[in-house]
Amino acid sequence: MQVITTTLKSIPKLTARAQEVFNRYIRNRDKDKGCISCPTGQVEHAGHYRSAGHYGGLRFNEMNVNGQCCHCNTFLHGNLINYRNGLVRRYGEQRVLLLESIRNPIKKWSRFELEAIINEYK
Repeated sequence: MQVITTTLKSIPKLTARAQEVFNRYIRNRDKDKGCISCPTGQVEHAGHYRSAGHYGGLRFNEMNVNGQCCHCNTFLHGNLINYRNGLVRRYGEQRVLLLESIRNPIKKWSRFELEAIINEYK
């Protein structure tokens, strides 16, 4: 009798891979738009308006994640006031208010959801 074992990636590893693929998509999508938070920054990061740590359900939301320069995302902790202004310019006040009204801070992503995100954005 032959035993066949399959190794599945852990949920944390799938989450990291999905984040990597999604962030690459965002940086590529926004490369010609510049940093959402400042007029001079080049897109180097995929910055979250609502943080992935506090708003896990928005981790892979295309409106919540936009191209940012390293300075705004890292050193200014997202430069959120200017990030919001950039969102309003890009998407309109009503859509930003709708994004801000989403209250699902805790989200446990399933294997199926993460694999779908990886396949969709790669």
